[in-house]
Amino acid sequence: MAAQYDIITFDCYGTLVDWRGGIVRAFEQAGVVSPGVTPEGILALHAEIEPVVQGERYRPYRDVLRITAQRMIEKMGGQVPPDGGDFLPKSVPTWPPFPDTNTALTRMRSAGVELGILSNIDDELLEQTLRQIDVDFTLVVTAQQVGAYKPNHAHFHAARDRIGDRRWLHAAQSYFHDIVPAHELGIPSAWVNRLAEAPSGEARARTEVPDLTGLADRIVA
Repeated sequence: MAAQYDIITFDCYGTLVDWRGGIVRAFEQAGVVSPGVTPEGILALHAEIEPVVQGERYRPYRDVLRITAQRMIEKMGGQVPPDGGDFLPKSVPTWPPFPDTNTALTRMRSAGVELGILSNIDDELLEQTLRQIDVDFTLVVTAQQVGAYKPNHAHFHAARDRIGDRRWLHAAQSYFHDIVPAHELGIPSAWVNRLAEAPSGEARARTEVPDLTGLADRIVA
C-alpha cells in the first residue's frame, strides 16, 4: 500500500485518540452522572445529542461540547454544574491516544508517507491534543477552518485543494462522519473499525482494519 498513496489523512478523535473513554471520565469526574446511567448510557446520549447540536448551526467545537454536556445532563435528570458544562471541553487535552497510535503513525511516517488530520474540532483544542502525538502532520484541516462539521464535505474539499493530484487515502473510525463522505466524493478510505461495527449504509471503504496497527501493517508491508 505504501506505493499506492503519497499522503494519508486521519480523523483524530476516535481514530487516533480515545474520545469515548475521555468523555466518560469527564462526566464521572464532574460528578454529573445520574444514578443508574452506565458508561454506555453516557456515550449513547452523546451520540444522540452532539450531532443535533452540530446540525443547528456552526458553533466552535468548544461550544458544541459545552452545550452537548448541558443537554445530556438535563436529559439524565441531573443538575447542570456551575461551569455550565465547560468541564467537557476542558477535558479534551486529557483524552489519551490509543495505545497503538504513536507506534503505528511512526511506522507509517518512517515508510515515507505524508500524514495529515481532518478533524471536527477547534484549532486550539487540537493543538493541545497533538502534544501527545509523536509525529508531525503536514496537513491539518479543522472544523474551525472550514466552518462546518463532517460529514459535511468541506473538510475533504479543503484537503483536496491542498493535496492536489497526489495519491490520497483517508483513514477513520467513524463510518458516518468519514467513510460515507469519502465514498460520496470518490476518495479512497480505510475504515479503522475499532468498534467492530457493521456498515449502516451502502458506502464502503477501500480497506478495513481493526486498529492502526493493522493499517500500519498494510502500509509498511
